[in-house]
Amino acid sequence: MKNQILQMGPLLPETMRDLEATYTVHRYDLASDKAQLLSEIASTVSAIATRGDYALGENVISSLPKLKMIASSGAGFDGIDVQAAKARCITITNTPGIVSECVADLAMTLVLTTIRRTLAHDRFVRSGEWRQRKPVLTEKVWGERLGIIGLGGIGKAIARRAEAFRMPIAYYGRHRQDEVDYPFFRDPAELAHWARVLVVAVPGGRSTAGLVSREVIDALGVDGVLVNVSRGSVVDEPYLVDALTSRRLAGAGLDVFANEPNVPEQLFELDNVVLQPHIGSGSTYTRVAMGQCLLDNLSAFFSGQPAVSPVP
Repeated sequence: MKNQILQMGPLLPETMRDLEATYTVHRYDLASDKAQLLSEIASTVSAIATRGDYALGENVISSLPKLKMIASSGAGFDGIDVQAAKARCITITNTPGIVSECVADLAMTLVLTTIRRTLAHDRFVRSGEWRQRKPVLTEKVWGERLGIIGLGGIGKAIARRAEAFRMPIAYYGRHRQDEVDYPFFRDPAELAHWARVLVVAVPGGRSTAGLVSREVIDALGVDGVLVNVSRGSVVDEPYLVDALTSRRLAGAGLDVFANEPNVPEQLFELDNVVLQPHIGSGSTYTRVAMGQCLLDNLSAFFSGQPAVSPVP
């Protein structure tokens, strides 16, 4: 008899195919009566497959008395009620290292595209304006000071790329990391004041909500560029929009937003902003690898082995 799991929402087709081949899968998102589903599987389900941005609250966790494992696809896990899981000694796993390189690729793409106005110049050529006038000159990327908020796996991958552009690098985090030589700032506003480009690469959730505050945005200033590849909740979005529209901030490259997929429409008209649809980890290679890591964590759980990538 197959082990039974609860799946909170859609996952990559390849991942869902393997889940359904290995387990009896109950789909929470497709249940017309979710409370009834939880009641029916309460005595049999001990593991959940989910994504870090899917809401998985205390109501679901408390309804499954045998729940011992939450396997999540993605580096972030802000949709999961970690405290409720911790109170029940439930293991949570994610897929952190797998996403680092592709998210860092996008972060540097946003740095380059925003500062060098790549998309605006693409439109300039396509519209035929080049035949009428010269393009606007841009600022440069190489040699500019790069501040990184969150020097985890993604932050370090961003730093490696920035080194190739000879960018001085400094960072803010919960603590100084002795294994790196980059300068450490204890306050994000002080880092923003130092930096020309500020890249946000911290996890989402309550502990980082509003971390990039008005003070940080003002410290970055009229010559500064903000790049966010973490979560929209980390930035004071209304203030960021106001700073961009009034040109108190030079530009922004944004892959994430506070109320996705709803994006502040004021940003659509700005030529100093590059917008992406939360696609940082969105390469086929990375998404397949994330799904495989989720599968590996479930397999380890049901075979009595330690989790492959538990959240500390």
